[in-house]
Amino acid sequence: MLTVGSARSVMPSVPLRAGHGPFGVVLALAAVLRVVTMLGYRPAQLYWGDSFSYLHLAAHPEPSTGFRPPGYPLLLALLRPFHSIELVVAVQHAMGLAVGVLIYALLRRAALPAWAATLAAVPGLFDASFLRLEHAVLSDMLLIFLVVAALAVITWRPVVSPRAAVAAGLLLGWAGLTRTVAVPLLGLFVLYLVARRSGWRPVVALALAGVLPLAAYAAWYHAHHGRFALSGSDGVALWARTMTFADCAVIRPPAAEARLCPNGTVVDAASEYVWAPGSAINLLPGGREANNDLARSFALRAIAAQPLDYLADVARDTALTFAWTPVPHPARVTPAFGFARGAWGLPAYPLVEQVRRDYDPDLRGLRSVEPYASFLIAYQYPAYLRGPYIAAILLLGGAGALLGRRPAALPWLTAVALLVVPVAVLDFDHRYVLPVIPVACLAAGLGMRPNPGKRRWQVVRWPAGRSE
Repeated sequence: MLTVGSARSVMPSVPLRAGHGPFGVVLALAAVLRVVTMLGYRPAQLYWGDSFSYLHLAAHPEPSTGFRPPGYPLLLALLRPFHSIELVVAVQHAMGLAVGVLIYALLRRAALPAWAATLAAVPGLFDASFLRLEHAVLSDMLLIFLVVAALAVITWRPVVSPRAAVAAGLLLGWAGLTRTVAVPLLGLFVLYLVARRSGWRPVVALALAGVLPLAAYAAWYHAHHGRFALSGSDGVALWARTMTFADCAVIRPPAAEARLCPNGTVVDAASEYVWAPGSAINLLPGGREANNDLARSFALRAIAAQPLDYLADVARDTALTFAWTPVPHPARVTPAFGFARGAWGLPAYPLVEQVRRDYDPDLRGLRSVEPYASFLIAYQYPAYLRGPYIAAILLLGGAGALLGRRPAALPWLTAVALLVVPVAVLDFDHRYVLPVIPVACLAAGLGMRPNPGKRRWQVVRWPAGRSE
């Protein structure tokens, strides 16, 4: 007979070949843009402070006491046998395309029309900032790929199997070892499974698979540096965050920590306190690394004494995301529109020569190549997702999550965490906003999915021998 019964919200599937032509065209155009980027800027964008340290760690693995955990050096080590920086950025460009495919596939599986799923993938595929990010020897593109892949695995089916939970946990563990700001995402995913009553097996599988890589690295760190940790600079980063508001007359720190009070050095962004020669942390004996624990203790004490000041500064810096015109923060950086003409040589430092010997004998500085560079220079101005659009995408995903479209909740919370956590533990950076965009687009798309409703008609067969 026909009755009205409760039915679980499911992720309806779509035939694999149903109307994917437009997305195929979009993906092909995005691939062409990445080829143009590789032709226009050769061999890759290298940053002195980060890129060469990552490449050195790939050739000489060891737990870093700085801001560079081992997740990205692991990828570089896997590619090291090819001795090619150009291959590294080619793989990262492929990751950018893969992220677009994952977003599209998830949204089509959620019964969104092809045009809507394609639209959600467009920002990550076509924003010029992503082209530059993928073309740089930096950890951010790997982080984006791992987080989106983890979301894809955990939301692909309405019932999360232990096997899927293990895969998602391993991806999140690698993400946490790529950028430590991703470590809280593991707890977020676990809470999501608990909230949706997925059963104890997927929850335990996800938690163990995510924690094991982190614990293994912490043990390796302990073997080298004498303490269990994922980073030797987390306390310094949080201390720098507090320098924008700390008032030691309110905090009243003990004598040892009082040496870290504001000392009159003023810079234009919290992160600059890490590097400013006159900042308190750099005047202590032993420098930053030797005083990381002391800096963390001071920072936690400052936040506890001035919680509203801390939250206000985090909110103020996070709000820079939503400005129409990109705000330089700090003032010395180029916040957007970084494609330019020219040649940029490598510094004559011993580390550069060592990386050249160990990783890529043809390593050289970046140079622009015409006519491709001129095209990208012109392209980057219209192909930029302005801050108000990012706000609108986040609001759309949040509205979908609040309106009961449960699949949107996890990507939306993930996007918010990726936006706020870096600011809360150090500072705002336009580069740190980029991982938010694909995840927020996925959340917005899932927030728009057709609502299957909580009740539907279904056929119920009475047990044999029973009559109405």
